[in-house]
Amino acid sequence: MGKPTGFMEYPLVDRSYQPVEQRLKHYHEFVIPLSEDQLKLQGARCMDCGIPFCHQGCPVNNIIPDWNDLVYHGDWQRASEVLHSTNNFPEFTGRICPAPCQEACTLNIEDEPVTIKSIECAIVDKAFEQGWIQPQPPEEKTGKRVAVVGSGPAGMACAQQLARAGHDVVLFEKADRIGGLLRYGIPDFKMDKPIIDRRMEQMAAEGVEFRPNTHVGVDIPARQLLEEFDAVALTGGAEQPRDLPVPGRDLDGVHFAMDFLPQQNKRVAGDTVPEHLAISATDKHVIVIGGGDTGSDCIGTSNRQGAKSVTQLEIMPRPPEKEDKGLTWPEWPNKLRTSSSHQEGCERMWSVTTRELIGKDGRVTTIKCAKVDWSRDDQGRWQMSEVPDSEFELPADLVLLAMGFTQPVHQGMLDELGVEYDGRGNVKGETEGDKAYHTSLDKVFAAGDMRRGQSLVVWAIREGRQCARAVDEYLMGSSDLPR
Repeated sequence: MGKPTGFMEYPLVDRSYQPVEQRLKHYHEFVIPLSEDQLKLQGARCMDCGIPFCHQGCPVNNIIPDWNDLVYHGDWQRASEVLHSTNNFPEFTGRICPAPCQEACTLNIEDEPVTIKSIECAIVDKAFEQGWIQPQPPEEKTGKRVAVVGSGPAGMACAQQLARAGHDVVLFEKADRIGGLLRYGIPDFKMDKPIIDRRMEQMAAEGVEFRPNTHVGVDIPARQLLEEFDAVALTGGAEQPRDLPVPGRDLDGVHFAMDFLPQQNKRVAGDTVPEHLAISATDKHVIVIGGGDTGSDCIGTSNRQGAKSVTQLEIMPRPPEKEDKGLTWPEWPNKLRTSSSHQEGCERMWSVTTRELIGKDGRVTTIKCAKVDWSRDDQGRWQMSEVPDSEFELPADLVLLAMGFTQPVHQGMLDELGVEYDGRGNVKGETEGDKAYHTSLDKVFAAGDMRRGQSLVVWAIREGRQCARAVDEYLMGSSDLPR
C-alpha cells in the first residue's frame, strides 16, 4: 500500500489528453502523463484495504499495492522489478488495457480508484529512460528448439519466457513486422510502434529469433515445424471476423475493420498502400457497425482521415451511465464507456440492426436500418425483436464491420496440423492441470486468442507466460518459470 491515510488526503488525478483539435492532426500518442510528484501522491492513495481485489482484477495478477508503495517512496527501479515480475510488457497494458484492476480497486466503490494504469505506464517508461530494462539472457542453453507461431502479445510473452529459460526460440509472424494486432490492429495514436521495437531489441538480445513474412501453413508447411522443433506453441489471434449477411454486403465500400485499420498503421510506418487497394474515410459518410474497441479505433482513424461524418451502430441496448456497485463490484461492470475517439466526434446509436446496404453503380451509398427491442422470454433469456415501422436510412460511403471475431482461422495451419477445436471453434486446450495449454497433438501447445477466443492484451500476456511454463515443463520435466 502507499500512505495509510493517503486516499483521504489526496484527490484522484489522472492523465489528460491533448485537445481534440490538436490530436486529430496527427497519428501519435496524445496522452499527457502526470508529473513524478503527482504520481507519488497517486501511489500514496493505495489504501490498506486488507484484501487487494486489484490482484484478481488483473489477469496477470500484478502485485499492484507493492509497486504503488514503491512509487510513493520514490524507489522507481524496484517498482519496475516488481512490475516486470508478473508482466513482460507493462508498456503495452499501461497504454491499451481497459484496466479491470481499477474497476476492482476498493476505492472504486466510491468511483475514485487508484490510477493504477497511469502509474504502471509511468514505471515502465521511466525504467526504459533510465536504462534499467536490460536483456536477461539465460545462464545455460538447453539445446531445445521451440517454434512460437504468432507474434502478438501472447506469442511475444511466450517467446521471451522460453528464451530466458534457455531454449532456442523462433517467433514466426505472417505479416511483414512483428507485433500482431499490437502492430497492425491498435492505431498508432493509442500506442506508438517504437514501443514494440524497443522491447524486440531486448528479446533479440535474449536469443529470440524473429521470422516475419512467414505464414505457417502457406509459406511453409505446418508439419515442417513438428519435424524441426522440439515443441510448437500456437499463439495466433482469433482473426475470423463476424460478417454481416444482409443484401448489399458485396458492394464496394463495405469492409471489415481489420482491412481498414492496418492500412493506416502501414502509412504511419512509411509504407505505401497501392491506390487500388486503399481504403480511406476522407470526405465520406462513415458507418461503423459494432460498439466495441475495434469500432472505436475505426472512429478515431476515420476522423483523422477527414471523414465527412461518422456514425457508430450497436445492436445491443445503451448501457447504463453508472453501474450498481452493490451488484457488480469488484467485477467488470456493464456501463456506458466513452473512449477518446468517441470524444473526437461521432454519433452513437444503440438497439439498431442493419436491414440492407443500398448502392449505386456497384458502390454503397446508403444503409437501411431498423430499431430493435430487447426483452426476456419465459426462461429469462434475452430475445431481440424488431420495432414495427422503425426503419430509417443513413448516408453511407464507407461501411466498416467491427462486430468482433468468432474464432481463429482454421484454413491453413490449424487444419493441416489437425488440432482439435472446442465448441466455439478455438483450439482446444485447458489452462489448469498436467495438460495445461497442451493441444490434442503431442508437443503442440496453444495460448492467447487462438485458444480462448478474442480477448484482452493482458489476458494474452498471461496465457503466453503460462504456456511458456507448460512448454518448459514438457521439455525439461520441470520448470522454474513463474506461472
